[in-house]
Amino acid sequence: MTGPTSRGIPEATVARLPIYLRVLGALADAGTRTVSSDELAALAGVGSAKLRRDLSHLGSYGTRGVGYDVEHLAYQVSRELGLTQDWPVLIVGVGNLGSALAGYAGFASRGFRVCALVDADPDVIGTTVRGLRVQPAAELEDVVRHTGACIGVLATPAPVAQRMCDRLVSAGVRSILNFAPVVLTVPADVDVRKVDLSMELQILAFKEQRKTSKAIAASPVLGSAAGGVR
Repeated sequence: MTGPTSRGIPEATVARLPIYLRVLGALADAGTRTVSSDELAALAGVGSAKLRRDLSHLGSYGTRGVGYDVEHLAYQVSRELGLTQDWPVLIVGVGNLGSALAGYAGFASRGFRVCALVDADPDVIGTTVRGLRVQPAAELEDVVRHTGACIGVLATPAPVAQRMCDRLVSAGVRSILNFAPVVLTVPADVDVRKVDLSMELQILAFKEQRKTSKAIAASPVLGSAAGGVR
């Protein structure tokens, strides 16, 4: 169910704000100073009425005949998403995925600072990844306390994800991004966002299969050939 946030903004609107911010960033990079609601909606892949309704929750209504000021609107969206302040992020699991996440430049540009890396592998502990020394998983609670990490990223194997999640929560982390292929159980005051790459690929495979089936059905030659197979 989609309900309002503490500020009265619907969760569905919050989910679309990062899309608007990405589009606004691209417009700013291209030197665009103003954009109409129709143009912004088309670039974001939503209806213009829905976009105007979403932005009205931010107190932004644009200017008739001019549209929205790109820079100001980007600031409003960033502020609403909490991106105008620094968010220390702790990555748990420094394998291929964790290392890649540690080096993702998009974090810093959006207010997320990777402050620490933690792993349980003796061969990984003590190594340096993107300027950060990998610390032992056994010291996770101390790492959270010393760095003030408020967001945890789980890039661990599935069997240990819940245990590491429990330790993050016990250490005071209340926001977790989970890349492990497992559903985590957390207290009601902890927010978890799951990123399942294999699931997304499966959905794409389903859509690709549908496209192929439609193409075959629409082809006089392939369609008749398929229809003749019993």
